[in-house]
Amino acid sequence: MQKAAAPQLERGLSLTQATAINMIDMVGIGPFVTMSVIVANMHGPASVLAWLLGALLAYMDGLVWSELGAKWPEAGGSYVFLQKLYGNFKVGKLMSFLFIWQTTIQAPLVIASGAIGFSMYFSYLVELSEMQAKMVSGGLVILLVALLYRNIKSIGKISVVLWVITGGTIIWLILSGAARFNAVQAFNWHMGDFQPKYLLFAALGQSSLKAVYSYLGYYNVCHLGAEIKNPAKNIPRSIMISITGIAILYLCMQTAVLGVLPWQQVAASKFVASLYFETIYHSKLVGQIATLLILVIAGASLFSAILGYSRIPFAAAQNGDFFRVFAKVHPKHKFPHVSLLAIGSVGFIFSLLFKLGEVITAILMMRILIQFLSQSVGLIAWRFSKHREDMPFKMPLFPLPAILSIIIWVFIFVTNDVKYILGAFGIIISGTIAFFLRHAYIKKNPPQVIELDSIS
Repeated sequence: MQKAAAPQLERGLSLTQATAINMIDMVGIGPFVTMSVIVANMHGPASVLAWLLGALLAYMDGLVWSELGAKWPEAGGSYVFLQKLYGNFKVGKLMSFLFIWQTTIQAPLVIASGAIGFSMYFSYLVELSEMQAKMVSGGLVILLVALLYRNIKSIGKISVVLWVITGGTIIWLILSGAARFNAVQAFNWHMGDFQPKYLLFAALGQSSLKAVYSYLGYYNVCHLGAEIKNPAKNIPRSIMISITGIAILYLCMQTAVLGVLPWQQVAASKFVASLYFETIYHSKLVGQIATLLILVIAGASLFSAILGYSRIPFAAAQNGDFFRVFAKVHPKHKFPHVSLLAIGSVGFIFSLLFKLGEVITAILMMRILIQFLSQSVGLIAWRFSKHREDMPFKMPLFPLPAILSIIIWVFIFVTNDVKYILGAFGIIISGTIAFFLRHAYIKKNPPQVIELDSIS
């Protein structure tokens, strides 16, 4: 009797659905909780520089992701890319292991940060105690995992609906301020406030990191590479469309808000968007309606993020680099249900343990070296060493976009707090030690390789 084939992931996401998944991941609660911090750091309207630098970085790095995603459209994204770029031997195995190592920490933190931000904005509607806020954030994670526990085609349809709500809310925000827009107030830069001048670069670096956090997600489609229709064309297209659309919305939103509210008021507010609508319409009720829509946006972003992150342990497990149970695919709906439940469970726990505060900075700083910089450097080296190999998508002006991406990532990294820099190196050092200890154990105990993978 012939054994039935194991269920595989299904290529069920169209370009529209893939783009919607990217864009709802990018927006989320990010711009609504980071805008006040960016405006405060840059002393007002000059904060647009941080949003522009973030958009430039997203474009440059997005071209790197586009090349890699079109070339290797598989589940797992960076896990696959790093192994392909650096070779399927010790260096490639180390890089992909380090990515999984940091993902087990930062992915649940991303989920937790979004859930905590959700509960923070929810407190505009209802005053919450600390315990109640934790119940809201934890409950959100459970709800989203339940919504994701289904076939990828159904998820694609849900994503389009969520994007319509997300895009519609931001467009409403932008258009609502037109009648009261004060151009002098919106473009009155205070560059002379930064003395000595190097303080401007430090403020720009720290502000750009917060802006980049709000752009993150333009690459989410790469994590779902095995579930995208016609990936060689649709992955690059969805990335570029997503970045362009979100960059325009963010810049317009920032300008609209500062054209209505004084920058000092924006910098001091925890509920910038809610305050903006309440001020324009002179109505607490309108502010509450806007807040409800923002909460839907935040939930939509987490919906997309959990979806993408759940495919990373699945890809590693399929290749024997993570717990074998994570490689299981739901027999009926064809999605990695064990990986989804595990990522959601850890994210739920983190949402109860941490506060938003400095989590955003920690998330991005630990990813810069292993993920973003390593991919750009690896792609340049790979293209020059294997230039004859066919690439389904090639970035224009190669390698300039990848080099610019490297420069901006390094600028953001070195201009942030030393404790985060040391923390990022700490993740790399601890992961490297774990990798070589695991490698040595496997070498000495070859019959127990599978059991070790389930333990390590």
